[in-house]
Amino acid sequence: MSGRAEALAKRILDGAEGLAGYAEGLDAEQWAKPVPGDGRSVGVVVHHVASAYPIEVRLAQTIASGTAIEDVGWSDIHRMNAQHAADHADVSQAEAVELLRRNASEAATLVRRFSDEELDTAAPVSLNAGAPLTAQFFIEDHALRHSFHHLAKIREAF
Repeated sequence: MSGRAEALAKRILDGAEGLAGYAEGLDAEQWAKPVPGDGRSVGVVVHHVASAYPIEVRLAQTIASGTAIEDVGWSDIHRMNAQHAADHADVSQAEAVELLRRNASEAATLVRRFSDEELDTAAPVSLNAGAPLTAQFFIEDHALRHSFHHLAKIREAF
């Protein structure tokens, strides 16, 4: 097992647990409050982070295989986020937090399987203007950063 992959997995879990712990401490009114600059409720955003882990890790695996990500643009992400918000507008706190912990754990398990060579593999990523990004950078910028980013935004609401 790669020490780098293990460190990434641990940081993914740390971020998810920080978001989960904060979310568990919210009351129903706070759970339903819109996140500043986003518009989605806190609950929808927590569920969004949870739901994104499998996609983010799958894309990192694609990069690690040396395959370009060519078919994902920001318009796709915005459309997917809007559909997710509509589909999960009434998500319960317990459901979202459980999904967050479960999907973060599964993401960490998959990230631990990356070798150093795979983490160092770069491929063009359409989300980043076709820039050749390493799998490690993609993991850090997406699966790892995502929970920290949204937790900071959620905290701005209170």
